[in-house]
Amino acid sequence: MRAVAALMLREMNTTYGRSPGGYIWEILQPVAGIAVLAAVFSVGFRSPPIGTSFAIFYATGILPFFFFLTVVNKLAQALNFSKQLLAYPSITYIDALLGRFILNTLTQLLVGYIVLAGLLALFETRTTLELDRIALAYAMVTALSLGIGTMNCFLTSMFPVWQQVWNIVTRPLIIVSGVIFMYDNTPEPYRSYLWYNPLIHVTGEMRAAFYVSYEASYVSPLYVFALSLALLMFGLLFLRRYHRDILNY
Repeated sequence: MRAVAALMLREMNTTYGRSPGGYIWEILQPVAGIAVLAAVFSVGFRSPPIGTSFAIFYATGILPFFFFLTVVNKLAQALNFSKQLLAYPSITYIDALLGRFILNTLTQLLVGYIVLAGLLALFETRTTLELDRIALAYAMVTALSLGIGTMNCFLTSMFPVWQQVWNIVTRPLIIVSGVIFMYDNTPEPYRSYLWYNPLIHVTGEMRAAFYVSYEASYVSPLYVFALSLALLMFGLLFLRRYHRDILNY
C-alpha cells in the first residue's frame, strides 16, 4: 500500500501539479462537453428525449463516458508511465495498475459529484435521484474501466500500435453509447447490435437513476460485470506472463 500511495502522489504531482489549474481542467472538460451538446441540441429540439433539461440529460450520459475513457487510457499507460520505478523489486506491475486506477477513479467520482450537484443546484431539472441506481451505474463503469484498462495495458505495452488502433475504435463511441441518442429510439436491427456495447447499459442505468419514468429494461448489470471480470482476468494473466518481457523491451 505504501508503494501504491507513493505512485499515486507521483502521478498527482506530474499530471496535475505541473499544469496551471490542475484538477480544474478535469472539471471543465465534462462541463464544456455538456454545455456544447446542450446548446447545439436546444436549437433544433424543444426538449431532450426524456425530461426537460438538456444539461442534466447529457450530463447523465457524458460523465460516465468520460469516466470510462479517462480511466481506461490511464491504465493503458500504467507500465510505460512507471517503467523506471518497476525496476525496483519492491514495486510491481500490480502497484502501477492500482495506483493509476485508484487515483483516477476517485478523481472522476469527485468530478461527477461536483458537476451533477452544480447542475441540480442551478437548474430546475425535474428529476428524482435514486442513489442506489447511481451507485450501480458507477460500479458498472468502474468495473468495466478496470477490465478493459487492464487488458489495454497489456496490449499497449506489448504492441505499441494498439494505442493508435484503440483511439480510432473509440472515436464513434460517444454516438453508439447512448450519450447523445437514446437506445430505445434506435431502429432494429441496430438496436440489437448496440446491446452488446457495455457502455449502453451504464448510460441506461445512469439515466434511469435520474428519471423515474424511464424503465431501461434492457440494462443487464450481470453482462457488464461478467465481461469486466473476464477482461480483467485475461489482462492480469497476460501481464503476469509477459511483464518482464515488457519491462526489458
